[in-house]
Amino acid sequence: MDRPSDNLSDSGAVKRKRTRWALLFVLLLLFSLGAFSGSYIYTMKIDAEEERVQYESELWELGFELSKLQRENRDLMEANHNLREQLEEEMQYVDSLMLRLERVTGEVETIRRLEKIDPELLKKYSKVYFLNENYQPSGLVEIPERFLPPDKDEEYFHEEAWPFLLDLLEAAEDDGIDPRIVSGYRSFEEQMELKTRYSVIYGDGANRFSADQGYSEHQLGTAVDLSTKALGGALWGFENTDFYSWLKENAHKYGFVISYPEGNPSYIFEPWHWRFVGVKLATEVHNRGKYFYDLDQREIDEYRLYLFDR
Repeated sequence: MDRPSDNLSDSGAVKRKRTRWALLFVLLLLFSLGAFSGSYIYTMKIDAEEERVQYESELWELGFELSKLQRENRDLMEANHNLREQLEEEMQYVDSLMLRLERVTGEVETIRRLEKIDPELLKKYSKVYFLNENYQPSGLVEIPERFLPPDKDEEYFHEEAWPFLLDLLEAAEDDGIDPRIVSGYRSFEEQMELKTRYSVIYGDGANRFSADQGYSEHQLGTAVDLSTKALGGALWGFENTDFYSWLKENAHKYGFVISYPEGNPSYIFEPWHWRFVGVKLATEVHNRGKYFYDLDQREIDEYRLYLFDR
């Protein structure tokens, strides 16, 4: 029968043996883990290095592509800049063409308008220009009977200028004046008969108040001799009427000017004789304190385009 001390000794030996084996296992496990970890870390380093190399390669390729794209972008921007400059040049050229077209169109329209306006209507007659026996206004309208003296059957005025004269007459009526038209359009033959009759009565003195045929503004159809109901259609004394005072202040608003003011070189003072020259020219003459025959013909002709403008 074994002794208890022997059993205890054997048990301790077994424990020490087990402990050694356990330590050996742990060491072996740690060694294995270390070896595995080292191998794993080495593998990881290799993989990381490969990934780094690949990344750098891809990064270089991307840098190359980016550089290429930047160059292409610069080229595109330069091309775009050049195209923009070309477009601006083309637009400037188109604008210049449009301006030229507008000028040409305006000039053509001006020419067309001028072709429709009789150039004779602004000429300085009265011993300066001459109208032959074949001249006729483009159109005439009969003046309403209410504006004529009792001894007048009919009188005519230029068709396009008539609305201006009618406005003048009605404006004068609104201001308490009773206007009358003694004479409007006269043909070449009518003026010749009138001048002949005056010459028989007054001799050479007729030249101071009556124009020869072809030199009378009445032949244009745009001149009128005015009077009032109170004067019974007479001309003498017209300068003392309210109508004459009114005309001096207002006639230009309707395109009319006095042709033969006091001191004119052509005829005696004719306060009754008024001629239509257009609102723009009449206003210019009035504002400058001038008379129609004071102006140079070339200056007058510049207003022909606006003759019938309101």
